[in-house]
Amino acid sequence: MGFFDSEIVQQEAKQLFEDYQALVQIGSDYGKFDREGKKIFIERMEEIMERWRVFMKRFELSEDFMAKMTMEQFKTQFGQFGVTPQQMFDQMHLTLERMKAEVEQQG
Repeated sequence: MGFFDSEIVQQEAKQLFEDYQALVQIGSDYGKFDREGKKIFIERMEEIMERWRVFMKRFELSEDFMAKMTMEQFKTQFGQFGVTPQQMFDQMHLTLERMKAEVEQQG
């Protein structure tokens, strides 16, 4: 069975994408959140980033041809912005750490 033939993988990808999209949409009001709301948003974003990291690692480690092709597409897409997937995750981590520091200073 191929990587993408797995119903579990398909469901996980769908759920991850939907969760991320919903969080990004909620995040458009980040400036209006109170301190606790900002903390919760940052925690949720950290959780989603970790889920993305694990999901992409599974692509990377898979022997499935389509998974390898998808990983190469990710690398190409990130490469267009001059970063690797790992650099993107590192940058998101730094951004979230900076946001946490700002929230702590407000309190």
